[in-house]
Amino acid sequence: MFSVQFVGPMWKRGCIEAAGTFAMVFVGCGSVALERSPLEISLAFGAIVALVIVGIGRWSGAHINPAVSIAFRYRGNLSTHDTIAHVLGQLVGALFAGFLLNGAGPTVRNTTWVNLIGIEILITFLLMASILWIIRKTEQWIPIAFVVGSTVAALAFVFGNYTGASMNPARTFGPNLVSGDGWIIPVYFICTIIGALLAVVVERIIASTSE
Repeated sequence: MFSVQFVGPMWKRGCIEAAGTFAMVFVGCGSVALERSPLEISLAFGAIVALVIVGIGRWSGAHINPAVSIAFRYRGNLSTHDTIAHVLGQLVGALFAGFLLNGAGPTVRNTTWVNLIGIEILITFLLMASILWIIRKTEQWIPIAFVVGSTVAALAFVFGNYTGASMNPARTFGPNLVSGDGWIIPVYFICTIIGALLAVVVERIIASTSE
């Protein structure tokens, strides 16, 4: 899946990631703007992530998440140039969605700073771990989309009330920057990237001990 041979130049992959991330933020945060229930919001995020993976996965890997792209760079699946294109595209797509939604649905802290940091590291670790697990099992897009989308929905539902369950720097970047809550963006960037990188570290440890 995420380590497929991508087609097209670097800028094309960045544009595809921008479109996918735009869809994820627009639909997910749009459900917040419509004041849907926590369950409906979680399902909206999970469903759109799954649909985006099926729709654009073959072209860019459908990371739609800077933490995931950076983790795959660390894993050796992306070049530095491709990672930069992915991340820039994801941030631009999220920002565009944030503008169209007028900053609706920013991630907010409803718990202590210690809890926020711990939760965001944990849930991003679990998200990345689910990705690494399923791509080891199959290269088919539909099961990959189902597993990753379901993981996003479940984690968003359980932890959304505490931290917004970002798991994704871009998801926080767009809405929070437009809404005026941009001061908290660096915290989410750092925590989510740490969580995703930890999943790759654990994967390597498991692989080395099983050899």
